[in-house]
This record gives sequence, C-alpha cells and structure tokens, in this order.
Amino acid sequence: MSPVLAGVLQLTALIAALALAYRPLGDHMAAVYSSPRHLRVEKVLYRCIGADPDARMRWPAYLRAVLAFSAAGVLFLYLLQRLQGGLPLSLGFASISPDQAFNTAASFVANTNWQSYSGEQAMGHVVQTAGLAVQNFVSAATGMAVAIALVRGFARSRTGELGNFWADLVRGTVRVLLPIAVIGAVVLVACGAVQNFSGIHDVGQFLGGLRQTNGGAVASQEVIKELGTNGGGYFNANSAHPFENPDAFTNLFEIFLILVIPFALTRTFGKLVGNVRQGYAVLATMGVIWLGFTALMMWTEFAHGGPALQAAGAALEGKETRFGVGSSAIFSVATTLTSTGAVDSFHSSFTAFGGGLQLLGMMLGEIAPGGVGSGLYGMLVMAVIAVFIAGLMVGRTPEYLGKKIGTREIKLAACYLLVTPTLVLGFTAASMVLPDALGSMLNTKALGAGSHGFSEVLYAFTSGANNNGSAFAGLNADTPWYNTTIGLAMLLGRFLPMVFVLALAGSLAEQQPVPATAGTLRTEKPLFAGLLVGTILIITGLTYFPALALGPLAEGLS
Repeated sequence: MSPVLAGVLQLTALIAALALAYRPLGDHMAAVYSSPRHLRVEKVLYRCIGADPDARMRWPAYLRAVLAFSAAGVLFLYLLQRLQGGLPLSLGFASISPDQAFNTAASFVANTNWQSYSGEQAMGHVVQTAGLAVQNFVSAATGMAVAIALVRGFARSRTGELGNFWADLVRGTVRVLLPIAVIGAVVLVACGAVQNFSGIHDVGQFLGGLRQTNGGAVASQEVIKELGTNGGGYFNANSAHPFENPDAFTNLFEIFLILVIPFALTRTFGKLVGNVRQGYAVLATMGVIWLGFTALMMWTEFAHGGPALQAAGAALEGKETRFGVGSSAIFSVATTLTSTGAVDSFHSSFTAFGGGLQLLGMMLGEIAPGGVGSGLYGMLVMAVIAVFIAGLMVGRTPEYLGKKIGTREIKLAACYLLVTPTLVLGFTAASMVLPDALGSMLNTKALGAGSHGFSEVLYAFTSGANNNGSAFAGLNADTPWYNTTIGLAMLLGRFLPMVFVLALAGSLAEQQPVPATAGTLRTEKPLFAGLLVGTILIITGLTYFPALALGPLAEGLS
C-alpha cells in the first residue's frame, strides 16, 4: 500500500469515527449543561469548595469566578513546583526555578501546556499527577463553561443570566471529561502505554550503552492531554514517545480524542439554542477549514521537493516511522487547528510551507474545530463579525440567532479579535531586537537571524498566545525572557478574550429576541457557512500575512 493511500484511509477512518460520536456526545453535553439535577458526587464537591451551584450569575459574577479559580490554580501549581525537592515521589528532581515554575503554571492553567523543560528530567510524579494532570481537566472544563455561557447568551432573553460557573465547571469535569478519560486510558494501557509510579531505571540502548528513563501515570495523563486539547507530554518527545503513543492505532485514537469534543460541541450549541441546523452550519465551517488544511499539509509533505527527500519518498526527517508522513500530517493539523499542542513529529522539520500551515492554523484563532470550548466561542465571535459584515453589505441591522448585533456587541467582538495578534506580533517584534532573545535561536549560525529563525520565534508566541503549546523546535525557550514573556502571552491570550466573550454573552442575554423576517440572513444555510469561512481567512490573512511572508513563505520560496 502506498503511503499516500494509507494516509487517505486513515483520514477516512478518522472522519467516520468522529461522525459516529458526533450526535450522542453532542446530545449528552447538551443534557449535562441543561440538567436541573446535581449528582451526589457533585454535591460533595460543591460543599468542599463552598459554592452554591444554583446561584444565578450575570456575566461579571461569572467572570470573577473564572478568574478567581484560575488564579488559585496558578498559585497552587507554582508552589507545588517550587516545593518539589521536598515532596515524596519527586524522583530526586530539584525544585523548579522561579521563572520556569511561573511559565509552567501559567501554561497549564491557561490550557496551553507549553513546556520549556524535559518532563522526564524535571518533574516528579506528584507534580505530574496532582499538578499538571489536574489542570488538564479543570482548564478544559473552564473553556467549556465559558463556551456554554456564550451559548446561553444567545438562547436566553431579558435575563442577563449565564448560569453558574461552579456548576458548569464540575459537571464538565465529572460528567464529560472524566468518564471518557477513564475509558481512553484503559484503551491506551491495553495498547502498550505506560501507567505506573516507577523510579528511574538504566535501560540498554540498541547501539549500546545505557540511558536513564522513568515511568509514570502516562496513559491517564495522555488521554486528558488530548481530550482536553491541552497537549503537555509526560516526556520531552511528547506523543512521539512510545510510552505515550505506542503504535499507529493509538496515534489515530489520540487524534480522535483531540477532535471529538470540539466538533461535538457544535451539536450541543444547536440543541441549546433550539435549532440544530445552526450547529450544522458551524460544523460545516469548521470541517471545511480542517479538511482543507489537512489536504494541503499532506500534499506539501508528500511533495518532498529536492533530491534527498525524493529519494526517501517523502519529507521523513523529524517524523516517526511508526506513523509515517500521512498520519504525522493529520496529527499536526489536528493539533495546530485546536489548542492542543501535542506533537508526534517535530514541526520544525516539516517543509517550509508545512510549517507555514501550522502557523496559519494557530493564527486563525484555533477555531476549526479549536480547543475544548474555546473553539466554539471563538467561532461564534467570528460568526458575529460575519453577520455584521453581511449587514453592512445589504444595509440592514445585523442579527444572529434572533439577537441584534449592535455597537456594543461588535466592539466586544473586535476587542476579542485584537488581543491575540497584539500579543503575538508585539512580543515577536521585541524578541527580534533584543540580543539575548536572538541568541536563543539555535539556527542563528546556519541561517543568521533569517527566515527559519524568525519562524521559530513567531511560532513560539503564536503558540503561547493562542493557547496551543506546541513548539517549532530549534528555539531555546528556557530563558528568563522567553519564560516570562511567553507566560504572560499565555495568560493574557487565555483570559482577556474570555472577558470579552462573557461580556458579549451578558449583552446578548439581556436582549429580547427579534422575529425573523424576509430580510433576515439565514445563518443555517451553506451561503452563510461560506461567508464565515471567507471572513475567517481574510481577517487572518490581513493580520498576519506580513509576518508569514518574513518567515515560512520566504523560506519556502528561497
């Protein structure tokens, strides 16, 4: 079987699996977030945190709860790392330095999971399980809660109430993420992933000599890292490590985990607003972009220009032979079009245009299908922008799902769109003029501060500000400058957009729905899905094209 055909068959199987899970999972999440009942275990958790799950929250109260919970998470995870040297099961590892502890705490709480360290050489079992793995659950549940709050803004009228953050957080964790993670961990263990609390062992290598390695609760963390679109690996090689990702089946299974909730949330959206066709329109938009990027990535990696790559049969450098080019291409698109950040190959080793596609996927705002929760609310903000543009074209007041898009709503949507480019381009520009920051580019001697080196820095801040967490490699990010600035980019890139999303949700929830008329734009039709795709690509292109031209485009055309 040719590698191209194998890649196409894997993509077909993945689409079929996602289609089978779409309706039951989407309906289940809609029932979870609309149920008036609390499970017994949930009531215990509410008592432990001192929360009233039935209290009604308007958007300022909802936002305060999100920020307070996240701030507590950053502080707890920071202290856990700083105290690691005195903790049990630390494997003899020292406490983490202040700047790296801040970076890691910000990373995992922001659902980014950017790692400027080697997991198996820095983090003990307690930090990995009680700190990082826990944040993988609750940061994902936080994103889902904010998305559901925005959906309620469209669904409710003249109340201004968005539900209860604590109830949404606990339900998302207990009823959605935890059951799937348990089943997924069993699947990975059955396929050969590691799940233990072993110490450090000397292991013989194929070419002779010994190498130290350790085990850990890998399978359980691997599942939630993908399912929650987190991405932080137990090992430095991430999902390319055989302890995390043993074979081609687990690789495809992990891609499925990355995509299943973000896609299924469109069904949840349709159910909660009372019109599943609206969810299908959003799903079609996400699906068209994802399939387009996947096809382009497979084409550019199989094209393998140059005699060395042609002799090899594909752009294989930096890719696991267990997975091949096709599966690696599918994985890289899935991880950069969501906020996952997991990698099963080294993105810096992709062709120049392949690396450009990875960058562009994150620059879209990771909305196709995007992160758990963040992909849906990002796409809905883009839908508000698209409706506004359509209204300008025909001279009508824009409406979406019966809610008028007025001055306040469009200002909030515009602020949402401006946060990430400001962080990405601002920090990248600063890094290009600071000698210490330039010295972190490992390709400096080979390429000067040229196109590939620029792409490394641009990728780092794009990944951080968009809460992706994958790395382009070739950049030494474990420095005070990058640890601090990427940490700030991750926090601001996560929580500033949430401020505008929740404010938008509150504004919409206060409105009285207006009836549809003959002049109302039908947002469940293919025409609107096409307009939405065009709006996303044009806004992203106008914002980032100069930076892309200096990086991957210049390298690819050289």
